[in-house]
This record gives sequence, structure tokens and C-alpha cells, in this order.
Amino acid sequence: MPVETYFAYCEASRHYFERHGKPVAFYTDKHGIFRVNQPRPLGLSSGLTQFERAMQELDIQILCANTPQAKGRIERANQTLQDRLVKELRLRGISSPQAANEYLPEFWEDFNHRFADAPRSTHDAHRPLLKKEKLDLILSHQENRTLSKNLTVQYHKVIYQIQTQRPTYALRKAKVTVCENAQGGITILYNGRPLSYTVYHKQERHSEVVSSKSLDHKLKAPVRPADDHPWRKYDYHLNGKPIQGVKPRGTD
Repeated sequence: MPVETYFAYCEASRHYFERHGKPVAFYTDKHGIFRVNQPRPLGLSSGLTQFERAMQELDIQILCANTPQAKGRIERANQTLQDRLVKELRLRGISSPQAANEYLPEFWEDFNHRFADAPRSTHDAHRPLLKKEKLDLILSHQENRTLSKNLTVQYHKVIYQIQTQRPTYALRKAKVTVCENAQGGITILYNGRPLSYTVYHKQERHSEVVSSKSLDHKLKAPVRPADDHPWRKYDYHLNGKPIQGVKPRGTD
């Protein structure tokens, strides 16, 4: 994932569902994406995070580890992967996320061949996705709104005007759900069905608050080790040539 956000986890989950199906539960830490950590959260009428809400719609339980030791097994595996995988990428001269993702299936096969253990049970608890489970909508950012008398709704400083053939009084004060996907596309649902709309008014864009984790992604800044990073102390070569992006020892 280029950045640790709700949509990034949704994209990773989508790939998992399409490959394996729906698991019974996800075992996670207590990151704010997976659970509400504030005693009185603002803007969450249901008390669920967006990821919790999406998994609830898919009938997938979220289990949060109470202690770091509870996730020891996966953390030990991550430590092994962070050691072995980085070295394999370096030996192959891979320095981009796209190239690394293309190499991953080969690495998985070799890693599992060496270290995988046969499970005690061969039963697969994954469940197939149902036809009614539309991942494009379920894995969107959703917020509830109430239509005005003029059938308008405001979301993120944009006013949307609902277009309908039915009498306007039928939708006055109706409860709708505004769904925003990762690309910023908007779908407005009423009783689970999309409504046609036009953009009535868009306010001027003000300064945006960006978290430290997503700052590099927003600025499109390249990820490079600092000049005093420990990696700079070693000479990394592939086939006698320095690996791109790694500064050899003893150079300015």
C-alpha cells in the first residue's frame, strides 16, 4: 500500500476477496481504521469506523488484539519477510512498488515451499461473494444525509441537486447515503438505490489537513533513504553494477 488509509485497506481487501473469498474474521491491531479509539467519536452516528461498517455489511468480524504479544505469530512472520524480501528485491535490482508486486508471486511460492506448514484441518472457511454484495459501493466512504425541501444535499462543501420524476414532496426530508469512492466519484443512495443528481454549487477549496503518514503520497515525493541512513554504509551491487537509488559507501 502506498499509504495507510481506509481506501488502501479496502483495495487490499478487495484483492483478497476476489482471490480467496470472504473470511469469517480479520484479526487486526487497534489501529484507528479498524476500531473507534475515542470514547465519544465525532461524526460517527453508528459508532463504527468506515472499515468496520464495510466488513459488517460483508458479514466479516473484526477481532482486535488486546496485546502486542497476541499478534506475535504474524509479527514474527513480518519480521522474517522484511528481512528476506528486502534482500531479494535488492539482489534483483527492484526499486519500484510496481516491479515488487510483479515479483511477489514468485517470492510467495518459494517462501511457502520452504517454510509453510500443513494446516491441521483442510476445511476452507472462506465464503464466496454474493451477487447482492457490490464491492464498489460497500468499500466506499459512506455518510448519511437528509434531503432538504428543495431535494438538495451537501457533502464536503458541494451541494448536490437530486433529479427525480416522482413528486418532489415524496423525497423531502428523506434519509440518503452519500458514497464516495477512492477516485472521488459520488453515488447517492435512497433505500439502496442510486439517485440521479447534478452539482448545484461547489464552494471554493480551502487548505487541506493531511496526516504525516500520507504526506509523501500527497506530494508525490520519491521515497529515498536519507544521506545518513544506515543503508548508505554498505555497498549494494548487482552483477557488478551499483543498484539504482542506493549510494555506495565512501561517495559524496
